[in-house]
Amino acid sequence: MKDFTYTGLPAKVIFGSGTVGRLTGEVDELGIGRALVLTTPQQVDQGNELVERLGGKSAGLFANAAMHTPVSVTNDAIQAFENLDADGIVSIGGGSTIGLGKAIALRTDAPQIVLPTTYAGSEMTTIIGQTEDGEKTTQKTMKVLPETVIYDIDYTMSLPPVMSVTSGINAIAHAVEALYAENSNPILNLMAEQGITALMRALPVITDEPENRGARSDAAYGAWLCAVCLATGGVALHHKLCHVLGGSFDLPHAETHTIVLPHALAYNAPAVEDAMASLRRATQSNTPAGSFYDLAKNGGAQVALKELGMAEQGIDQAVDITLRNPYWNPRPLEEEGIRNIIRAAWAGDRPGY
Repeated sequence: MKDFTYTGLPAKVIFGSGTVGRLTGEVDELGIGRALVLTTPQQVDQGNELVERLGGKSAGLFANAAMHTPVSVTNDAIQAFENLDADGIVSIGGGSTIGLGKAIALRTDAPQIVLPTTYAGSEMTTIIGQTEDGEKTTQKTMKVLPETVIYDIDYTMSLPPVMSVTSGINAIAHAVEALYAENSNPILNLMAEQGITALMRALPVITDEPENRGARSDAAYGAWLCAVCLATGGVALHHKLCHVLGGSFDLPHAETHTIVLPHALAYNAPAVEDAMASLRRATQSNTPAGSFYDLAKNGGAQVALKELGMAEQGIDQAVDITLRNPYWNPRPLEEEGIRNIIRAAWAGDRPGY
């Protein structure tokens, strides 16, 4: 076995159904006296429920979290945090809300409790992405890792099937790259394969039976494992492309990951045979990239960047930005090859790998 380093991150995870009942106890355990509850405008009702549940432990609600964590929104949230004399954060939602909580923690060192309602996985990582002047930048720091994550399956039951598919494939992408990232190791490989297997099993069931609690539990479990992979395994070409496309063209996060994953994997496939063997087991397919494409299409998700509103002339811009500051990748980034996969993702072609 090759030498490796594995780092376990110090987050507390509470997993199950009805686990929101643990929230006030966790607030007390972290010494939070006044928690600012964060949501998007679409989830304001869930945010208000938490404000009511927290009672005197709540500082109020900020419900303007936005996709790609715009710095302008963060500045508004910081102002609210200070005006309300808050000393902690409770985030309920997906990547947009969790990202905002991280951005506040980055600037204030406030402790965070997260209740995920999607399968995005940001809650388990030390990664924060922020967007300013049309460009998204990322960094890793322990200051943004939530102290406590409460997975309550009840909060995922109403996630629409198509959103479940795109959110789930977003999670799968974390594990796919962990299999061949620079910090890949045997522990993460086990988590990655099991996480992908769980999501591949759960998402088709959720498409047909959105209220199937077993499938919802499998999906949340798989997403958690995939998020741990993202947190400690690192990222490569797929995430670089998604950061470029999301930040530069304002494309929706999970949908962009869903479209890009099969093509980024197809580009790297010739250089990562061990990873491909794991993926063939997890997908029960000889063409894992094609299986991810089929999972999206059969689940009603969009499979072409042009369907998200990206103009064809943006392809060359995306190539230039990707090559300007590339992430580590197991296969060298070749300009024509990158252009080809972005064009294939734009058109919605099914990869053969």
